Amino acid sequence: MKCPYCAVEFHDKWDSVPSSLFDAGWMLTLRQTTCPKCNRVVLMADKFPLNRPGTQSALMLYPHGVLRPLAPEVPEPYASLFTEATLTLSDSPRASAALSRRCLQQIIREQANVSVPSKKLSDEIQYVIDNKLVPSHLAESLHGLREIGNMAAHPNKNKATGEIVEVESGEADWTLDTLEGLFDFFFVEPAKTAARKTALNAKLGRS
Repeated sequence: MKCPYCAVEFHDKWDSVPSSLFDAGWMLTLRQTTCPKCNRVVLMADKFPLNRPGTQSALMLYPHGVLRPLAPEVPEPYASLFTEATLTLSDSPRASAALSRRCLQQIIREQANVSVPSKKLSDEIQYVIDNKLVPSHLAESLHGLREIGNMAAHPNKNKATGEIVEVESGEADWTLDTLEGLFDFFFVEPAKTAARKTALNAKLGRS
């Protein structure tokens, strides 16, 4: 599994919590593990239907939501929107996708300087792709997002990007993945390049 705190993958070893609860034909058991990287505790509840063996489900109790580590170079309001979208993903993929779409439209308009007459997110994405404003792997990710989100069939995803509407399977996760790539391109890599340039100038005695 991946740690919900630091996102580092590890082989999880669970310890049972000595407690079982019964309610209306269900049994709930608790288990916990500790991330070997960040030493944070993860607590899960397993729900077993007493009359249908083998159909149990699992729910993460703590932490509430899965954090995706965000580079410090990512400024506001993108950082807050992204963090809120990650924290709401497990409870409501629709709410998470709405926050991510809003963040996506802002970064396209403000960082890629895109403005199209229709004001539709799908058209703004196409403009970014057609004009090669991002690397090819990000263009493919944006194209996939537009396809998996079926934006042509959902007007509110295009203009009222922050509205909570139905999402396709995997859409919310894909949007977050795409945002991470855009953050890296617009903020993280330029900051690293500037730092390397400053270090080189200092080494060469340039101001």
